[in-house]
Amino acid sequence: MIGEPDRKGLVREAYRIEGITEAECRSIFLDWALSLPPEADARAAIEALLARHARAAEDHPMTRVLREGLAEGARPRRRGGARSRARG
Repeated sequence: MIGEPDRKGLVREAYRIEGITEAECRSIFLDWALSLPPEADARAAIEALLARHARAAEDHPMTRVLREGLAEGARPRRRGGARSRARG
């Protein structure tokens, strides 16, 4: 992993928002994942975020989203584009 896993503070702020929903956490997670530098190890970054936040907030929606991110690979991939349209 390269440097601080939450450079923009997105995940930290999600944990501070009272009443935040899982859908809102998913949106924040996507923004966070897309802002990772290409050379970053997304899995290691998620593990670092869980180590930092999850103990104090086991039942928080962001904790669930981060755990799902570990299970699903953590790096969003672009879909669609010119290749997809050419097939249709």
